[in-house]
Amino acid sequence: MLVALLMGFSCGLPLLLTISVLQAWMKEEGVDLAVIGMMALVGLPYTLKFVWAPFLDRFTLPFLGRRRGWLLVAQVALIFSISSLGFSDPSGNPWRVALCAFLVTLFSASQDIVADAYRREDLPDAELGLGSSLYINGYRLGMLLASGGGLILADHISFSLVYLAMAACMIPGVLTTLMTPEPIVAEGRPETLKDAIIAPLVEYFNRKEAVWILIFILLYKIGDTMATAMTIPFYLDIGFSKTEIGTVVKLYGFWATVCGTIIGGLIMLRLGINRSLWVFGFLQALSTACFALLARIGYNIFGLSAVISFENLSSGMGTAAYAAFMASITNKKFTATQYALLSSLMGVPRVLASAPTGLIAKNVGWESFFITCTIVAIPGMLILLKFAPWSVREAAVDH
Repeated sequence: MLVALLMGFSCGLPLLLTISVLQAWMKEEGVDLAVIGMMALVGLPYTLKFVWAPFLDRFTLPFLGRRRGWLLVAQVALIFSISSLGFSDPSGNPWRVALCAFLVTLFSASQDIVADAYRREDLPDAELGLGSSLYINGYRLGMLLASGGGLILADHISFSLVYLAMAACMIPGVLTTLMTPEPIVAEGRPETLKDAIIAPLVEYFNRKEAVWILIFILLYKIGDTMATAMTIPFYLDIGFSKTEIGTVVKLYGFWATVCGTIIGGLIMLRLGINRSLWVFGFLQALSTACFALLARIGYNIFGLSAVISFENLSSGMGTAAYAAFMASITNKKFTATQYALLSSLMGVPRVLASAPTGLIAKNVGWESFFITCTIVAIPGMLILLKFAPWSVREAAVDH
């Protein structure tokens, strides 16, 4: 569990170094906004990581084993690429900045692939829920250190030193990789690269409920995702100040989400993943409906705090169950490839479903918009009847 937490931290740290922190640095250096916007393209490896995941499944480096060997390579490469980004010049040579940032995202996405595979192979199925929740919390702590900590540091030291400090923060991840044991996988590994690419798809789609599970992954958090996409304009529109939003929604809300993922992980130890998906999905939908209630109440700081508490707790629980479920359905022989495919699919609603939310809110109003988001969440819940009915319960952990 400690390894899951530390690997999550190591995976979350690089993410915002190429987004918010880099944007702040480029803006401070006077880089054109159009160029800053285009820098978002360096994040493509995060959505395309399934392309080279089979390579990481097929080949084993001559040191530390199949998972730890690739983890160490990705982490050391991240230390050097983050440092190189710190030594670049955003105003004088934006192309070099783009190249360094791309290398950071490439090695970061590779680390994600292997860390997800390691967690799946290292933990028994019944403990994937708690392990996933700790991984997610570690991930969020890494993001918080990189974005919040990085921007605060940048007020006192140069951005170059900030990036060097963040590169040094990757060292705990390296030590974790060196000290943790390599997971033992009885299923073996693909014998050829062709098997690593084709066999994971064949194995998955030969399952009875394969298509329904893919639809579920697309729809389970879609209502929550749509609502979240428009919350900041909503808060401002009903009268909350940016300070109130930052304090209640971002700072307090962060810790509410952390508590939610931990509580969700502990509940999954008893309920199992499938029943937890039902409970947490219901709570997610109910918390989305609470935004409609806040829209009716209007400006009320206690109301905002209550809604954020409930929403972030339930969202944290739902995310933990979601991640644990995806890990549990991967075949350990092709863990890296199948999990990379599923997690890439998970990101599709975040882009496509969020796009029309502003138009919907503008035309129907905030209260109706959040009620719509609640209704949109129902199909994802009903699909559970196909492959995870409440009456079928996995074995819980017996301690």
